[in-house]
Amino acid sequence: MKLYYNRTKIVATMGPASAKKDVLLAMIKAGVNVCRLNFSHGRPEDHKAVIDIIREINEEYKTNVGILADLQGPKIRIGLVKDGGIHLVNGTQIKITTQECIGNDEQIYITYDTFPQDVQADEIILLDDGKLQLRVIETNRKDTVICEVVHGGILTSRKGVNLPNTKVSIPSLTEEDLINLQFALKYDVEWIGLSFVRTGQDIVELKQIIAQAGSAARVIAKVEKPEAIDNIDEIIAATDGVMVARGDLGVEMPLEEVPLLQKMIARKCRAASKPVIVATQMLESMITTPRPTRAEVNDVANSVLDGADAVMLSGETSVGEFPVIVIETMAKIVRNVEEFGYSFNTSKSDNTDPESVNYLSDAVCESAVHLAQHTNAVGIVSMTTSGYTAFQISSHRPKASTYIFTSNKQLLNALSLVWGVRSYYYDQLESTDQTIADVNAILKSEDLIKAGDVVINTAAVPIIKQGKTNMLKVSIIE
Repeated sequence: MKLYYNRTKIVATMGPASAKKDVLLAMIKAGVNVCRLNFSHGRPEDHKAVIDIIREINEEYKTNVGILADLQGPKIRIGLVKDGGIHLVNGTQIKITTQECIGNDEQIYITYDTFPQDVQADEIILLDDGKLQLRVIETNRKDTVICEVVHGGILTSRKGVNLPNTKVSIPSLTEEDLINLQFALKYDVEWIGLSFVRTGQDIVELKQIIAQAGSAARVIAKVEKPEAIDNIDEIIAATDGVMVARGDLGVEMPLEEVPLLQKMIARKCRAASKPVIVATQMLESMITTPRPTRAEVNDVANSVLDGADAVMLSGETSVGEFPVIVIETMAKIVRNVEEFGYSFNTSKSDNTDPESVNYLSDAVCESAVHLAQHTNAVGIVSMTTSGYTAFQISSHRPKASTYIFTSNKQLLNALSLVWGVRSYYYDQLESTDQTIADVNAILKSEDLIKAGDVVINTAAVPIIKQGKTNMLKVSIIE
């Protein structure tokens, strides 16, 4: 199947609009690299059906589309309200209770048992993605909090609650998350998204559960709370990748701060060789229209310029009217930026730690990128079993194409999220020279390189031990 490969990858959220095989196949042909399963919605059998379709397409068309299982996390909501909607009037008071009830203009129920113990007077409470705002007047520390309506309006049932000033005591993994996690691990998804991450320890705990299940799934930390920004360095150090989840982040943080936070997180992730996804409302208007706004086009382009490994679509592909057109549109925007070389115009700062156990491998990967630039190499061709080399080379954003060969089948799909990487299965590890000859021949047979081209090969020597990358070679294709 003929595919166009952008360097910046595209993540598409699955849903009723994209659940049919012919639609999903068309989306993949248009540029989808990773499919996101949103466990805030849908039944397990729905997610299983999508997983089966993705795996069928990968098998039939020799694609390596990855799967991101996005856990809901401790999302706080209000309960049901009278007549489906109540009017909160500015300046009036309303009680928020942990005792389940049907909400009215005097009190509403919240699905957060320790809410009265966690909040403090004068803290802000945001409802319905920040459309409504309350201020805490007092709490009885037991089951009731009295609030003043600052910005009122119509509040309907089960709307989300954001607490930008409050340190919540809810665990990062809820009971429902643990059930969904086991489901995702059972079907060998490549990436797990953890919502509302607050500290690096949240990631450590999730990774322990994944390891105990014998899974190789990697973790994406979703940054959407002020506490995560305060602890961003330890979160990046602990995780395998990061998502700038601008929806809740833009509610919990001042909106004007989000663009610079996005750039800061992208910069830090690249320095740490961790992939970063930019998400939420990228082409939101295309849920109902076949063309984006000019501002949305600029947003996608700027995310590419910020150095994102991937840009993500949510409602646009899960429930939107034009799931294939939206992928085509995003791919065109990404391609236009990349064709002008703006993705490659800055070099990664040298953060190589001489004390690191991976110091030599990091140095070889960095050298491969510099050598490719100075020799005008068309490709960097590497062998890996863990994926470490792929992440390292990608983080330098080489102008040369990055081709990764591995005997680790699970890794093939996982690398679909990583900037610029195209992965291939190869398990004939006889000798270094033979392996290099083989992988170069494979790329030539697929018309990715041609006679006279220069490529940079990296590998671990001796290759049969599959150790750390310690060798690079300049090859001229015959």
